[in-house]
Amino acid sequence: MIHRTGSRVFSGGVWEERYGYARAVVAGPWVIVSGCTATVDGEVLHVGNPYKQALTAFGVALDAIEKAGLTRHDVVRVRYFVVDDDHYDEVGRAHAELFGQVRPTCTGVRVAGLIDPRMLVEVEVEAYRER
Repeated sequence: MIHRTGSRVFSGGVWEERYGYARAVVAGPWVIVSGCTATVDGEVLHVGNPYKQALTAFGVALDAIEKAGLTRHDVVRVRYFVVDDDHYDEVGRAHAELFGQVRPTCTGVRVAGLIDPRMLVEVEVEAYRER
């Protein structure tokens, strides 16, 4: 459940409380979203499927952006991190479905691993709207 407290948005994810961070921060016209994975209610969803994990991770990020008062059309930057080179196309396909009309900047990075080995992708999203 995503909720907003002042300039902070929280999803209730286990690591937010444990490690002391917010899902997103509203800073003036910016909404900056922390890294999101396919973990929902403490469970990693779609194990082994980078496309579905990417859709879920982007969904978590977009929920936070919407709770902060912006939309996917305000997204200006996306970063995604994959653990396997073979996953770029599947994550890119998910990105294109969600942001193909918006065309934010985008960076894809291969990493050695994520916090849970079942996680195949993590995304960061930033949105901006003149107020």
